[in-house]
Amino acid sequence: MPEQEFPPPRRLARPYRPDRDDEEPPPWADLPSVRPVRTGRPDTPGHPAGPRGPGGRPAVPAGPAARPGGHRRPEGPEGGYGGPGPERPQAAETGPRRVSGSAQDDLEAQWAQWQQPEAEDEAEEATPPLRPREPGGRARRAAARRRRRWYYMGGGVVVVVGAVLAVVLLTGGRPGPASVTPGALITTFQPGELRQVPNACRLVPPATVAQYLPGTPKVALPLPVNGSAGSACNWTVDKPPLYRLMQVNLNAYAPDGLASGNGSATRAATDAYGLALQELQAPPKHSPSSRATVQVLSGFGNQAFSALQVFHVGGAVTDVATVMVRYHNVVVSVTLNGLERSNKGNYGPVSKPQLAAAAMTFARAAEASLH
Repeated sequence: MPEQEFPPPRRLARPYRPDRDDEEPPPWADLPSVRPVRTGRPDTPGHPAGPRGPGGRPAVPAGPAARPGGHRRPEGPEGGYGGPGPERPQAAETGPRRVSGSAQDDLEAQWAQWQQPEAEDEAEEATPPLRPREPGGRARRAAARRRRRWYYMGGGVVVVVGAVLAVVLLTGGRPGPASVTPGALITTFQPGELRQVPNACRLVPPATVAQYLPGTPKVALPLPVNGSAGSACNWTVDKPPLYRLMQVNLNAYAPDGLASGNGSATRAATDAYGLALQELQAPPKHSPSSRATVQVLSGFGNQAFSALQVFHVGGAVTDVATVMVRYHNVVVSVTLNGLERSNKGNYGPVSKPQLAAAAMTFARAAEASLH
């Protein structure tokens, strides 16, 4: 079968238009070619540098080339828009049009201008980058705020303490008693009540000590339990057949909400005095002490009594004489132990009236020091 030849494709000719096909190049021939918008830095490959307009877009040069579409209105009567022009034969476009020499020069100059570094890029490079926030900054700021809060609180406490000290010093350290409302709880010291007691070891004259405690007694001053509000002293004689132990205790009570009545310091001392008397009259079960012989004393302090007990411990017998006195909110307790019989050594006998007389003498000396 013979090969079939196909005719070459027909090339359609563009109809001639007088207002478009002039002898001169078309109006848009001197426009620069379409270029992508530069978005990178000047040194980025593929993104040429150039002047920018508002919004970061490349600036378009002023003039006829800046108009979209490239239509430039020719000047003169012969080149008016839509006017007649010289005829040119119809011809099909077979390739890209060449740009004139003047347009090529303008394009190269514009391209060189775009290659220059931008002022805003230089400013951007000169501006140092923001330092990232260091980790843990929020915790450090919170700790600083807490420290400042503690400083303020400490300063307030110092001011309050200073004000209290100033009031105490200006008033001589002994503020007057607060007004007492009938039936209300008392929380301050009242007139006649004491806040501290004297040293118990210095209450009795040395001659009196030598009279009831012959020889050279050993003196011991136990540590106070409640500061200057209490004091105690012990005198001991241990030389067979004589054994004596004298104990003197003074205690000033403070207002106590658990005390009976209005809770004053005097009521607290009265409660302690009554409890001691009750234990002597009715000792607890399985106690080594027997029931005491109690005698109430009048004209001695606000309240006073004397008592005599006998202790039996492991075959040893000890006689104890006690005198207790309450003066306002202070309770004075004096006890004298005399060993009548012991498992080891030769001790005794003991005179109970002498024990009671010695305890009474020491108690009166202690109570007199409170006035």
